[in-house]
Amino acid sequence: MGYELQAVIAEEGLLRAAVRDLPGAGLASLGQGLSLMVITDQLFDAVTDGGSAEALGFWRLPGGFELTLAEWSTAGPVAYVEAEFFGGDGEQRAAVWADGARMLGPLHTPPGQPFPSAGSPISQALRRLGAVRRADGDEFLAVGLDRHRFSEDWIDGADRQGPR
Repeated sequence: MGYELQAVIAEEGLLRAAVRDLPGAGLASLGQGLSLMVITDQLFDAVTDGGSAEALGFWRLPGGFELTLAEWSTAGPVAYVEAEFFGGDGEQRAAVWADGARMLGPLHTPPGQPFPSAGSPISQALRRLGAVRRADGDEFLAVGLDRHRFSEDWIDGADRQGPR
């Protein structure tokens, strides 16, 4: 079984206001007052400046979009997360912006490596957004990121924002 995700996660009200004018932006509610916005092809094309975000090590972060995330973070912390797993092996990446600057990461756990004692990159990012782990799992499970296995599955139930 596989799992893949490329998304922005933040407090629901913050993210709803931030994406109001983004073509193709859809929000899906998570637990603990958080929402996510999947980086779709349409959204990627709408927000990229044509440059590369490779310096941060992400696969799908649109070029120049880290500046937008920093701007959004003046209203509260914002995370960008990526995960890709197949057959139990894979990797995660995450970064968090707050107060207009990157304050965590980018964090990366490569294929075949265990998560650090602080938790997976995504769980560490979620913690910075205020998520609280459950007794039976980490922050990833606590907010419900296990509900869907693929990014496009989040879109099907997403609340569409912005111009169409």
